[in-house]
Amino acid sequence: MKIIDKYILKRYLGTFSVMLLLFIPIGIVIDVSEKVNKMIENKVPFVEIAKYYLDFTIYFANMLFPIFLFLSVIWFTSKLANNTEIIAILSSGISFTRFMRPYIIGATLVSLFALLMAFVLVPNASKGYNDFRYTYLKNNPKVRENQDVYRQISDDEFIYVSNFNYMSKMGYSFSLEKFKQNKLDYKILANRIRWNEEDSTYTLFGFKKRIVGDLDDQLISLEKKRMKLDFDIDDLTPVVYIAETMTLGELNKFIEKEKARGSSNINTYLVVKYRKFSLPVSAFILTIIAVAVSAMKRRGGMGVNLAMGIALAFTFIFFEKIFGVLAEASSIPPFVAVWFPNVIFGILAIYLLRNAKR
Repeated sequence: MKIIDKYILKRYLGTFSVMLLLFIPIGIVIDVSEKVNKMIENKVPFVEIAKYYLDFTIYFANMLFPIFLFLSVIWFTSKLANNTEIIAILSSGISFTRFMRPYIIGATLVSLFALLMAFVLVPNASKGYNDFRYTYLKNNPKVRENQDVYRQISDDEFIYVSNFNYMSKMGYSFSLEKFKQNKLDYKILANRIRWNEEDSTYTLFGFKKRIVGDLDDQLISLEKKRMKLDFDIDDLTPVVYIAETMTLGELNKFIEKEKARGSSNINTYLVVKYRKFSLPVSAFILTIIAVAVSAMKRRGGMGVNLAMGIALAFTFIFFEKIFGVLAEASSIPPFVAVWFPNVIFGILAIYLLRNAKR
């Protein structure tokens, strides 16, 4: 690697790191100012707050890292252009394509780190971040509860709960129906059902089991019964953020299971899966756009480049959010919706890069 590569790569990674270190504390301060009253009101332990903001940092950085990367590349490349360093580099016989090499190396390193975060760190951070919000900060019970849950857990077994509270792991008005040759074999009812995490069992309160016979039925009633049931706690949890808390392997298994059950929320899970891959790819696209926009020395200086960069960055966010929502709420295939912004901005990147070479 030549000196010029090391110089640009150092500026690339250094400016990106500084941008993260600047904006994340700002995000934390804004978040604290919005939530401090509820934290005091709910007497949240300091340890829980510290864990929350550690998870918040990872969650926030992963969600907005393409924008931070984009702005940091525009910032330091504009400084290079204003100091006529880019003119000097290109005048020495180095082509614009060769000039881009350290940028691509930097984007590769950032993308690999983003993939590592998406597969390893972000699922746990997302779980901690959302659990804290729904435990201490949300007053709307509907956010914490999944209401009227119907699930087919096997070819001949169906479950229902009128509502399920994720934080207390408690469900109400539970029923399980088992069929045999298209006829009801038995039915279990319970006023409440609670998940026991220590041994992966369920406690059913007000337990009733009706076994259907040929001539008469057998009825079993107990005040409380602890038993294993053939479904996971994930089958009853809210769909708001459950997919975000899973690793890639867990998410793939979960999606296959939900497809077999004919889940109506399958597009939501697929959007989360495809974003794990599309987000790192956007680092390359935004890097190329940022260099193409800011490599030219402009009359307005760095401010013009930053204004253009911010406009493009928020346009990218707008496209990503809009098409993500469309994939979840319409018939647009999730893969197409998630990758569409990258395709559009990829074409824009090629066009801008060709103009910049000229």
